[in-house]
Amino acid sequence: MPAPGRGGVRAAPVLRGHGPGAGRWRPDAGTVRRRGEKDTVVMTVQPLPIPQPPGPQVGKVPYHVAIIMDGNGRWARLRRRPHTFGHRAGVHAIKRVMYGCEELGIKVLSVYAFSTENWSRPRAEVRALMRLFHETLRREFDELNARGIRVVVSGRRSELPAGIRRQIAEAEERTAANANGVLNVCLNYGGRAELVDAVRSLIASGVRPEEVDERTLSAHLYHPELPDPDLIIRTAGECRISNFLLWQSAYAEIHVTETLWPDFDVEDLKRAIADYQRRVRRFGGRPEEAVSVG
Repeated sequence: MPAPGRGGVRAAPVLRGHGPGAGRWRPDAGTVRRRGEKDTVVMTVQPLPIPQPPGPQVGKVPYHVAIIMDGNGRWARLRRRPHTFGHRAGVHAIKRVMYGCEELGIKVLSVYAFSTENWSRPRAEVRALMRLFHETLRREFDELNARGIRVVVSGRRSELPAGIRRQIAEAEERTAANANGVLNVCLNYGGRAELVDAVRSLIASGVRPEEVDERTLSAHLYHPELPDPDLIIRTAGECRISNFLLWQSAYAEIHVTETLWPDFDVEDLKRAIADYQRRVRRFGGRPEEAVSVG
């Protein structure tokens, strides 16, 4: 996967969030029409039980972890190999971390795979990345499905190759009833683009200006059924959010590690969780109203 830091790119059964995003709108069962595609996909999703994430004062691990996967290119250069070599190594890191989340009880994992700005990379690198996404979806899908992982993709799909759009639609439809966790792949994703698309959807739906509030805007995000991330991890030592989950990360804790993404493993994930557990989360209240996660 590419390093989205220089312009680079949400996962579990249908869930409600906690913290400031609790109780947000979620789509009802039935026909769901995906937005932002030239080839509109209509699918039927069966209703699922909605697990309630533990409050931070109870749970010792975050419910939703989001990762800005940075450092693939640097990792490859250190080995005198092309960037594509680092991106392929990054795919293996996603698999390690995803199963580490399953082991630790983290229910939702969002990964920043390709940003709306990544199209500006060299054409050969972008083509190689698209091939890698196509291969990875085909190769890993059966195992994800067998492990009960629901797959969702956040981003502007209409700009992706037709083959990848078909794979995404199939993966989302076939895993819609899986309840062991969620992998949210942010592909051709940008936080600002998501907000623009949400506003466009609001306007198209005929909502009056006086009816627009945080709840109605949230309802028009790519996957409003997912809870806000509790913890955002950024690898490779960069200290910026890079247009990732701008709306959803309002109260997320942030952990930065010097580890390059292809080297990131379950031990690094555990260190990030331990750091998170030492935090006192504040949701805009006074310090005495803060909630410890440890």
